[in-house]
Amino acid sequence: MNEPRDALAQRHSSFGWYALFVFASVGALLEALHAFKAGFYLDVDHETRRLMWRLGHAHGTLLALINLGFAATLPRTSPGARPRLLWASACLLAASCLLPAGFLLGGAFASAGDPGLPVLLVPLGVPPLLAALWWTARAVD
Repeated sequence: MNEPRDALAQRHSSFGWYALFVFASVGALLEALHAFKAGFYLDVDHETRRLMWRLGHAHGTLLALINLGFAATLPRTSPGARPRLLWASACLLAASCLLPAGFLLGGAFASAGDPGLPVLLVPLGVPPLLAALWWTARAVD
């Protein structure tokens, strides 16, 4: 593998493992809230919060794994794909922050059965995710 791909692989491998740690920790915290019957999490009035936080945990965990997959895929990409891979990298990192943050913050500010305004980060994260997946697929030999 060449040096630019090594740097991208290092970035996404590191990001992926740290993100996996963070979102596994979020999952453990959600389990603890459930175990201790935390009212602000389990009460019927807070069903939206519970859903949004579970979605944030799930999307964050999945995107962490996608970052690890991206890092593992880089050696199999074509030599001329560097510009696409740089865009894919930037888009994947943006989506990996926007999607889970939108769900988690939307749940934190949920009221009256509706998620909070930060949930608008979620649709902003979808186009960069799709672009990253497309450019990565096109870069594979």
